[in-house]
Amino acid sequence: MPVTYAALALVGPTASGKTALSIEIARRLDGEIISMDSRSVFRGMDIGTAKPTAEERGDIPHWGIDIADPAERFNAARWAEYARAKISEIRQRNRVPLLVGGTGFFLRALTHPIFQAPELPPEPRARITALMERMDDATLHRWLEVHDPESAERFRHWGGRQRLMRALEVPLLTGRPISWWHRNSGPLEEPVPVLPFVLDVPRDLLHERIDRRIGEMVDGGLLDEVRTLIDRYGEAAPGLNAHGYAELMPHFRGERTLPDALAEVAKNTKSYTKRQRTWFRTQLPPGAVWLDATRPRAELANEIEQHWRAGMANDEPGAPNDD
Repeated sequence: MPVTYAALALVGPTASGKTALSIEIARRLDGEIISMDSRSVFRGMDIGTAKPTAEERGDIPHWGIDIADPAERFNAARWAEYARAKISEIRQRNRVPLLVGGTGFFLRALTHPIFQAPELPPEPRARITALMERMDDATLHRWLEVHDPESAERFRHWGGRQRLMRALEVPLLTGRPISWWHRNSGPLEEPVPVLPFVLDVPRDLLHERIDRRIGEMVDGGLLDEVRTLIDRYGEAAPGLNAHGYAELMPHFRGERTLPDALAEVAKNTKSYTKRQRTWFRTQLPPGAVWLDATRPRAELANEIEQHWRAGMANDEPGAPNDD
């Protein structure tokens, strides 16, 4: 049976060209964009997250940007709740919701709703959080291997510090791993049917774009932005754990030269894009349409528009190899 999709998703790794293409698609489909980027939710984190500027957005409504302070913790469940409400509002306006970004866990929270999380006692949780914040990522992962091997294996290729800490605090505070709660707790919401389009960029070209983008960010005031955020929220703010920001902290403490810090930003961003590509290949819902992002933007927009207007893809292109 044909699928009635509630939203169109345009996903791809960092620097794959999502912003410009999404705005073109929104114009063609009379759409509104919901950002699906875990860093763009934070206010004040503009340059380092490559948020679309007001000039780029033009008259296209954008949602999911600047909805939290960097001092807050913002997870996939919170984003999914926000996105569900926005999708409903946009559809009531007879417009098309476009989910745009590279945070796969956010998309999965819509297509595979998040389980009912256990209540965690606040006082011991605060103590455990303080302990984990003193550990590096490798140590956190070793602890997770002991307490939840299933989650540890899943996070080996796709994780992030905040997810590691969340996965570890659950077994420490409840006695059961988060994977057990996934299996034994019902979902909070019904799945949202989404038609995903994936921008695929050759690795070498993607790396060139990342290097160029970092230089443009520095020229555009990235260092002043990071300094302002540190002064306002402190280095320990959860939002500042994001790549592109965390690597610069040692520079402001006088512990790392700027070239070394920027090299670390580039290295970590490239590693992140590899994890993104792995996630897209293995975790996207059926029917995802893979697109060669080196093609002209108008061609890509035409193909996406045709697929969307048809209601579903007639064929399901396979995901490419990451080589």
